[in-house]
Amino acid sequence: MELVFVPTPGMGHLLSAVEVSKLIIQRDRRISILILIIKVPMTSSILDSFVESQSRDNPYPTRLTFITLPPLSNCPDPSSFSFFQTLITLQKPLVKQAVTDRISKVGSPALAGFILDMFCTNIMEVADEFMVPSYIFFTSGASLLNFIFLFQKLEDDEGVDTVTKFNDPEIEFDVPGFVNQVNGKVVPVVFLEKEGGSSMIIDHARRFKKSNGIIVNTFTELESVGVEALFDQVSKNIIPAVYPVGPILELESKTRGGSQDESQDKILQWLDDQPSSSVVFLCFGSMGCFDADQVKEIANGLEKSGHRFLWSLRKPPPEGKVGMPTEHETFVDVLPDGFLERTAERGKMIGWAPQVSILSHQAVGGFVSHCGWNSTLESIWFGVPMATWPLYAEQQLNAFELVKELGLAVEIRMDYRRDWKTKKANFTVTAEEIENGVKKLMSLDEETKKKVREMSEKGKKALEEGGSSHMWLGRFIEDVFTNVASN
Repeated sequence: MELVFVPTPGMGHLLSAVEVSKLIIQRDRRISILILIIKVPMTSSILDSFVESQSRDNPYPTRLTFITLPPLSNCPDPSSFSFFQTLITLQKPLVKQAVTDRISKVGSPALAGFILDMFCTNIMEVADEFMVPSYIFFTSGASLLNFIFLFQKLEDDEGVDTVTKFNDPEIEFDVPGFVNQVNGKVVPVVFLEKEGGSSMIIDHARRFKKSNGIIVNTFTELESVGVEALFDQVSKNIIPAVYPVGPILELESKTRGGSQDESQDKILQWLDDQPSSSVVFLCFGSMGCFDADQVKEIANGLEKSGHRFLWSLRKPPPEGKVGMPTEHETFVDVLPDGFLERTAERGKMIGWAPQVSILSHQAVGGFVSHCGWNSTLESIWFGVPMATWPLYAEQQLNAFELVKELGLAVEIRMDYRRDWKTKKANFTVTAEEIENGVKKLMSLDEETKKKVREMSEKGKKALEEGGSSHMWLGRFIEDVFTNVASN
């Protein structure tokens, strides 16, 4: 039988979708998975090359299939608030046609259900037409899922206008799954936007509750309080089954060929020449970039810190353009005069970063991160302590969890926000803050380092036979077969 997976068309979501698909296929030979790829103009070349490499090196050629959906003839405006949800909604007939074509072929496996990325819940209507179950793949952690369900409950059950209530940086409030009260400064901005933001997230939450189960990219040992809060809601039939099966990571560190193979070699050669745990790595995700003023502050802070550094400094898209930072161009032309010469002996500037290869290198002793969930799990996996500098999405909440809840990171800032469309930030982080944050990160006490190393080991054991995530993945597969039998 076959599950149809519809991931969000972004590298972070697609990577983890492919990896969890492989885990399911490895676990049970009766299951195959069809992954449908949505075309998006701004990321299509990156996604295409990734899908091509995965198809070429596919260890399960008959059981893991990729189909790229046709491009839309009427693609919505990328700068509009509703762009993403409109984009996914317009995929419904394309998804329906692709699945219809698939199941009509002689000898094709029976359709067992859909696994939908957390932002693709509109596709549940297609699953309903095929009369099969829908499961949600939640690519973030238990903390955000608890947060989403709280806001949905406040809106739907208590009539609270959450946008107005929580749009106060000084407010502090309780959230299920958090030991500490959450500060208004770290509420993800999407919850504070009436148009296209909060209502969209709450709509997703309503659909989460109508699904047959939610696969979460976390492990119980990492977010024990958060996972327990979700299990409590499951036991009360408030939400469907929850399966914490993480950490789901792409650790093969395949490069994309050509010049990136060469740049990875040069980066790793440079790291080979540095002492153990001496380098601070700065990288801010696939969409992470800064304006000239902020770049200068980072440079000055790094220089004053005195530490060795590897800095992924990507050039932002042209002003007024919605898009990704460049992969190949660094933003060195805005660095302070003489910075490159003065730091040549202890620093290296790069554009694209082979993050897994870097974090796994023994020379790396700390990671200044945007706190994207994949990057967070990668850093924990390799036992590298983090300094938090969130930019967008749920990253402020992740930073709060890492620093205040888990004690696995130090803070540069937790409340920094950079609008991914306008590229405007709410303030500039000063060189002094960056210097102090880097120094604190690179001189962590042994107790904190030990805590990070222990969590790394717990994450690896969770995936092994007998581990918590291994067990929950087995439970998910059992439930898939149960739901097929009962349909």
